[in-house]
Amino acid sequence: MTKPEQFSPIAVLGSGSFGTALAILLAGNGNPTRLWSRDAEQVALMQQQRCNAKYLPDAPFPSTLEVTSDLAQALDGVRDILIATPSHAFSESLKNIKPLVGNDVRLVWACKGLEPGTGRFLHELAAEMFGASTPMAVLSGPTFAKELATAMPTAITLASNNETLTNDMTERLVNSAFRVYTSDDLIGVQLGGALKNVVAVGAGIADGMGFGANARTALITRGLAEIQRLGLKLGGKPETFQGMAGLGDLILTCTDNQSRNRRFGLALGHGVGVEQAIEEIGQVVEGAKNAHQAVLLSEKYNVDMPISQAIYRIVHEGADPVQQAYELLGRDLKQEGQ
Repeated sequence: MTKPEQFSPIAVLGSGSFGTALAILLAGNGNPTRLWSRDAEQVALMQQQRCNAKYLPDAPFPSTLEVTSDLAQALDGVRDILIATPSHAFSESLKNIKPLVGNDVRLVWACKGLEPGTGRFLHELAAEMFGASTPMAVLSGPTFAKELATAMPTAITLASNNETLTNDMTERLVNSAFRVYTSDDLIGVQLGGALKNVVAVGAGIADGMGFGANARTALITRGLAEIQRLGLKLGGKPETFQGMAGLGDLILTCTDNQSRNRRFGLALGHGVGVEQAIEEIGQVVEGAKNAHQAVLLSEKYNVDMPISQAIYRIVHEGADPVQQAYELLGRDLKQEGQ
């Protein structure tokens, strides 16, 4: 039996490619869905064209999807809010939401990153502003927006601190082409989603320099090892890093050119400067920002993360990619599993 919660309205904040794809999925599943964007001009175009022509021109909007630039209108009567903005805008989104919602609000986000400058997890920011008992969840996993929006088979992880929210969001999201794996590991799922972007930049750099499949595979494997080292130190669960939000998302982002982070790395590997590469991508490159948070956490918790540190030096300190690659290769030899 379908739960009544499925048919209550849900707001999706952020009309980038992933936010739009999630709104299309939710609306197509029968949920009255409100997609919010701060860009009134873009909203007018989406209302007229009934698609997001900028990011997903081949994915028409279901009739149950409304689009608005009025945040109060988007949140009117809404209990469940899905935030799909870039991670660096998450805190601002929470501040804007706070005065417009009731005490029964439930927060879900699909942002893949940590707080800029501190490396704090997004659930910590949500708990700080709305209270630790607020039902909250994070969606993360190997999902390219274009494939999601056009109903190609996809699986994802939903991690939450609240069983009822887990069940209700699963009901909202699941259909014959979209599968949800549930978890209570908010730390592991968020960390995997953030740091895989950093490794993907490295994979792109390696391929851009023509290092080949051997190097790419080694980088992915050792990238996962350092993500897991940090994740376990912070309280994440081992199975998370072997699942959709860990290994799955890492493989996807490192190996397919739909990934902005991989394309950014490819440009750097071809000798393009950081600012020019970001400009050519035309969207937020989370891995460029997340590299800083990765280094902050590695230093804070004394965890060896040489790949993340190398990417940080390339992106933020202007280090030479070739030199960084050979420094990684020249590190002291280790036993497998270290």
